[in-house]
Amino acid sequence: MASVASTYARAFADVLFETHLDAAKAKGGLRRIATLFAESIELRRVWENPAVPAEQKRKLLDAIVQREGIDRPVRNLIAVLIDHHRLPFLPRIVEQLEKELDARLGFAEAQISSARELGDVEKRALEAQIEKTIGKKVRAQYGLDPSLLGGAVVRIGSTIYDGSVKGQLERIKEAISS
Repeated sequence: MASVASTYARAFADVLFETHLDAAKAKGGLRRIATLFAESIELRRVWENPAVPAEQKRKLLDAIVQREGIDRPVRNLIAVLIDHHRLPFLPRIVEQLEKELDARLGFAEAQISSARELGDVEKRALEAQIEKTIGKKVRAQYGLDPSLLGGAVVRIGSTIYDGSVKGQLERIKEAISS
């Protein structure tokens, strides 16, 4: 199932780059349609019903696209998903598209946990150090974890950089016990 989402996400990313579209605007349009689809039982009934003619489904899509100011390539992707009965994959496609665009643009998502709230200067310094370490631009999300005692833990994908006091104490404990 992930391959379906990945396939559509890669193809749509190709379209965005080839046509030089605003990726953020396209992602926003996809998210709006995904939200409408998730929240509206009536919309799901129409778009998922095989008895409703494809032309009628696309007219409804066109009305939504016009009302929301969504770009034509986003509309075309949704039309393809409707025609191929792939709309249930839309949330996963949006997620995969974000990952694909981040990879192509050289971004990495970092989840940073610290024992206390970090100031803006500390955040910028930490992000600069992470960017230097991994060689990519960083989009950071911050959270608090008082159990760390001090320092921070950075998670980028499956890689964890533990610079916390708690982590240092655990490493010391392991060294002493071995």
